[in-house]
Amino acid sequence: MPPPPIPQKPSTVSYKPRPSSRLMPLTPQEIRFYNDSEKSRRGWSSLSKKRKRSPADEGDSKRSKDADTIMLHYDARPEVERVMRQESPIIGLKNFNNWIKSVLFANFCHPALASGSVQRSRLGPKKAPITRGKVLDLGCGKGGDLNKWAKAHISEYVGLDVASMSIDQARQRYESFRGPRFDATFAACDCYGVSISTALDPDKLSTPFDVVSMQFCMHYAFETEERARCMLDNVSRWLRSGGVFVGTIPNSGQLLSRLRDSPNHSFGNNIYNIRTDTPVPSDNELPKFGFRYVFWLKDAVENVPEFLVLWDDFIRLAAEYRLVLKYRKEFHDMFTEFSEHSEFGPLMTRMQVIDPHGDSKMDEEQWEAANIYIGFIFEKR
Repeated sequence: MPPPPIPQKPSTVSYKPRPSSRLMPLTPQEIRFYNDSEKSRRGWSSLSKKRKRSPADEGDSKRSKDADTIMLHYDARPEVERVMRQESPIIGLKNFNNWIKSVLFANFCHPALASGSVQRSRLGPKKAPITRGKVLDLGCGKGGDLNKWAKAHISEYVGLDVASMSIDQARQRYESFRGPRFDATFAACDCYGVSISTALDPDKLSTPFDVVSMQFCMHYAFETEERARCMLDNVSRWLRSGGVFVGTIPNSGQLLSRLRDSPNHSFGNNIYNIRTDTPVPSDNELPKFGFRYVFWLKDAVENVPEFLVLWDDFIRLAAEYRLVLKYRKEFHDMFTEFSEHSEFGPLMTRMQVIDPHGDSKMDEEQWEAANIYIGFIFEKR
């Protein structure tokens, strides 16, 4: 099964998949559902007048207007049923990103979960059952990774997110879950503004987590140094020694390079766009925190402010919290590394990244968008 071709460098993308998907016409019921979802997305800004206060509002005085905009955006994103999700214009990209996360989880997090559960079983009664560990999901959204953690046979999951409506939807997803069961707790919490202990019962934090996960959300903390440090404290404080911190964030090196090369401080294509309101300063003048850009991704992110994570500075900051880098790669390079793997290659077909003939639902524009991200693993020492 030949994998989709991959460019050697991000600047020379040459991804040319063959047509592979035959989309069936939507039923009248599905059309009504989709139109309602579109209306919900267009009207998200009005939620600020209707939204009730939640436990996530604890750190209001520390949150900026941008942070509130981000929270309201994700609160307003509608939950779409599985059948309808397949009609997304970027379904190929979404499937690919899910495959990337599955590879990161299986290759790096599963061993940490297993070793942590073995350690705990040795401390308990001789006949204590060996479980597969605890996961803390910061920025869990609507619970999109619940099924991935179920396949890891975890024993306990805690999902936190600043968007309280997303938390409600994540809880509903878990309650209707058909996969392997595990204990799950969900709570609204601004994990960049307050300690997560303010949102959880002490017993949930009485034993450390084996894995802390932050998927496509950590960069929002880098608006200020205070919020970035609060985020890292929440990661490290509740993670056991030897546990892993797994995440996916935009690639600052690529963003800076492409923004500087653009005369209008913007780059992208028909499905994504990244722009700044001012020219990018030189490396010597670039702030470590608070460098703001606006991100748009079709059918996913509506011109939301995000903040650059300067990688070398982040490594040094993470080291202050006993977090040591173990792995970092761009998504294209992860594809090269794992697409022919005996386990992860066939997984691409099962996750509909490619079909049984090797054809992909991603076109060249989605393939380009995929590589603005990197995946990383830190280990707590």
